[in-house]
Amino acid sequence: MSNFKVVNRSISFTTNGEIDFVDLSDKNSRGGNSFSIKNGIVHVFAPHATGILILTENDSALLDDIKALLDELAPKKKAYKHPSNAHSHLRSILLPPDKTLPIVDGNVTFGTWQSLLFVETDVYPRKRTIIIQVMGEQ
Repeated sequence: MSNFKVVNRSISFTTNGEIDFVDLSDKNSRGGNSFSIKNGIVHVFAPHATGILILTENDSALLDDIKALLDELAPKKKAYKHPSNAHSHLRSILLPPDKTLPIVDGNVTFGTWQSLLFVETDVYPRKRTIIIQVMGEQ
């Protein structure tokens, strides 16, 4: 008899538009305990063409720097071939739409200053969903 378990869930939330950060750390830190996983992984996926997930410090000055970097790499006011939100799509290809974190002794493990943040790169507020898959031993 195996004590390996896989559980899926999704979480929906609304963003405030370009570029908005939504801290998902609390929603995932309980993932291991709420599904009775002692040791394993939690995989978080954002199924959106203009949304990304990052692991970084949730500090307002740093988030402003991230906004500036994304704007520098894919500026909003540039002649793109894709209509209206090409810069949003280009920003989202720079960083992945998923992250995998370890569960150790029933807790999702983050670095000292790490938070899991969803970054909205689209031009309007959106309803977003993330898919969380928790796998491991009970």
